[in-house]
Amino acid sequence: MTENALHTLEARIREQIAAYCEVNHVPGFVASVHHAGDRIVVAHGTANAATGAPMREDTGFLFGSVTKVMTTTLVLQQVERGKLDLDAPVTKYLPEFALSTPGAADRILVRHLISHTNGIDADLYFPDARGRDALKTYVEGLASSCGTLFEPCEQLSYSNGGMIVAGRLLEVVTGLPFPELLERDVYAPAGMKDSSTSAAQAILRSTAIGHFPDPGTQTARPAGMFMLPDTWGPAGGTPIGTVADLLAFGRTHLAGGVSPSGARVLMTGSAALMQQVSHDMATPNVPPMGLGWVRYPFGDTTVLAMSGASPGGVAILCVVPAHDLVFTAFGNTPGAIVLHDQLLQLLLREHLGVPVPALLTEPAQDVDLAPYVGTYRSNQLRIDVSAVDGLLEERMTYEPADESQERIFTAFAGGATSAPPQRYTPIRPGLFAPAGYPPETFDGYLRLLLVSYHDVRDGRARFRNGGGRLTRRD
Repeated sequence: MTENALHTLEARIREQIAAYCEVNHVPGFVASVHHAGDRIVVAHGTANAATGAPMREDTGFLFGSVTKVMTTTLVLQQVERGKLDLDAPVTKYLPEFALSTPGAADRILVRHLISHTNGIDADLYFPDARGRDALKTYVEGLASSCGTLFEPCEQLSYSNGGMIVAGRLLEVVTGLPFPELLERDVYAPAGMKDSSTSAAQAILRSTAIGHFPDPGTQTARPAGMFMLPDTWGPAGGTPIGTVADLLAFGRTHLAGGVSPSGARVLMTGSAALMQQVSHDMATPNVPPMGLGWVRYPFGDTTVLAMSGASPGGVAILCVVPAHDLVFTAFGNTPGAIVLHDQLLQLLLREHLGVPVPALLTEPAQDVDLAPYVGTYRSNQLRIDVSAVDGLLEERMTYEPADESQERIFTAFAGGATSAPPQRYTPIRPGLFAPAGYPPETFDGYLRLLLVSYHDVRDGRARFRNGGGRLTRRD
């Protein structure tokens, strides 16, 4: 990338960030791009609306689920050292691992935890435990609180529970608490010098908080929760750092496991294995899954990506191996994910010249809606699907198991425990798009807004997939 191209790119990104944040009430945003040895960083706005602290290039933020790629990296390190076997049952190393579905835990292999094919029904399970035994408490609670959605490798469903079990597995085989292991074996060798794992550490430097839109004015108000409990660390609840740190981590995977400083974090074969397809649902709204990485196809170009929600904020990390590019960003309202998508497509289309083909065809006519109508459930979530005027209408309701679960989830979601009814237009049998959006909305990262239905038996779909997450017909 020439110096002039880099300057032009930075100006375009800065302009687009400022325009989006002003119109959509995003207090602050920070982004960084590495391409062919050069780097740009753009920071905009406010990190904390309560204090007025500015968003700086070195402001820290919660990684959210970007952490899942780090957890997977740690698992592959232990495979390299002979302490874990991807094809061994989890119970070989963690005998106490059990689920409320009898015998189900015994059939889950280590690789299922990090490929989102384990079937653990724990997506909204939030035990409130902190400190050294937080992950142990999480795993112990699964036996009475969480069952399964499907048999291992039968389907794919984005799995917070799988990553947290993997975190506990790492603690057992290494003898180190997950935060210490993350700091020693990922942060340090990758050169993530400003990353931490606790609010107590983050408060010592510039750190952004999340915000939610005020129901009346839509202006951003500070979130009432900074981070999730320690039980969610390996899935993304607690790690914090900067765009420079995430860029260094992304570059490590771009370089086959070697960090920018030259330290080897992963063997080349392990880094390559993480990038290979481990499961493919063969539907546009659920990209093929690697190990840790999600593989987003943009025509012939693959973007390795993971986004990460935190209370009132969202981060993203994208690696484009074919073009030596890493992109990372954070915005401190949930709606910033749309800006992430816009910037990613700007980089692909205009900077790299990558054609981004249309993902959807014209809506289909006369699709039979009957197979998809019904009630679908997963952990503490109910989705009622009906047919209205040739469209599907979905009503999503959170059904907390107890007061603690309600308190944590409500704070994480900014006070919302149910969503307004959403109607979906049929694209083809089994695939639906939110009504009222132009088709090009879904060409990029926002393809996750599409909804698909799977495994139709006797005229009824067994599963609904939205946002990469499965619910099962009640």
